[in-house]
Amino acid sequence: MRRTATRLADGREIVYFDDTPDAPDRTATDTRDLPPFHPASEIRRDPLTDEWVAMAAHRQTRTYKPPVETCPLCPSAPGRPTEIPESSYDVVVFENRFPSFSHMANGSEPSTVEGADLVPRAPGNGRCEVVCFTSDHNSSFGELSVPRIRTVVDVWADRTEAMSALPYVAQVFPFENRGEEIGVTLSHPHGQIYGYPFITPRTERMLEVASSYLDKHGRPVMADVLAAERAAGTRVIESSEHWTAFVPAAARWPVEVHVVPHRQVPDLPALTGAERDDFASLYARVLKHLDSLYERPLPYISAWHQAPVREGRDLAWLHLEVFSVLRTKDKLKYLAGSESGMAVWINDATPEAVAERLRSAS
Repeated sequence: MRRTATRLADGREIVYFDDTPDAPDRTATDTRDLPPFHPASEIRRDPLTDEWVAMAAHRQTRTYKPPVETCPLCPSAPGRPTEIPESSYDVVVFENRFPSFSHMANGSEPSTVEGADLVPRAPGNGRCEVVCFTSDHNSSFGELSVPRIRTVVDVWADRTEAMSALPYVAQVFPFENRGEEIGVTLSHPHGQIYGYPFITPRTERMLEVASSYLDKHGRPVMADVLAAERAAGTRVIESSEHWTAFVPAAARWPVEVHVVPHRQVPDLPALTGAERDDFASLYARVLKHLDSLYERPLPYISAWHQAPVREGRDLAWLHLEVFSVLRTKDKLKYLAGSESGMAVWINDATPEAVAERLRSAS
């Protein structure tokens, strides 16, 4: 894989990752007349939950459901420059033009909200990147070849390492949103990577549980979960030498699959070449199951759970969570009072039944 880093017209970084042997040198320049890149975001800590909330008002003007002919993630063409100056690409990553977090966030010192001294505030330092999986606008991650999925895994690992080296990033989160039902506003096959300035609430809670379980049982909780799922088999969708994909026994979403490595590693860079190869093959099969479930492209969120950059790395167990809000072919699960108000989830189907349907779908 060849890696080429350069800059867009407003100074944002763009990195090309080429796995095609005869891919051209990446020398195209961004000819757009872009305004200066000055995102304004801050974070405020909720005194009732002790959780950080990001404020990024500049994102109100981000691109929203453009027609195909003006897609900003397609390659540039004569008279139509886009976010990617080249006329084609394999995989490309660039800094988000409308980031939730940025090292250029306004302010430099933590303070408190005016009139609410008990609410801490700080600059929304961090980094947000866009990952385009293919230059083909009409494709999807599930249609990528296994070698291309392997390239994307290497890209995720590369960007995790790069973001982890930034002093203001505490956790790196690669993810993909797919489908309008999820809230996607750009239909081109792409994902994102967030470099948070704090450890997310979900990860904090999982680390607390992992620590408590280890103290009590002397074993990682994910190791016991994985062993139980592999032994039972009733919720397993796919299994290979290094990975198992299963519907968790306490699934929250109508469709939910966890893809877990058999070896405890903290993050994507820690995976061996063999583990990355194996994931690419298994994940391609998992996505085929998901898209066959309702005989239509499944809207989903695909979220990597990685260890924080500087703590909890001995407790975390890397895994991928893929879930969908689609509960039937044409019905959505809305987060109503119990889920949104109290964070108490109610699932309309048993994980065992969903797993059986996914195994049968291919």
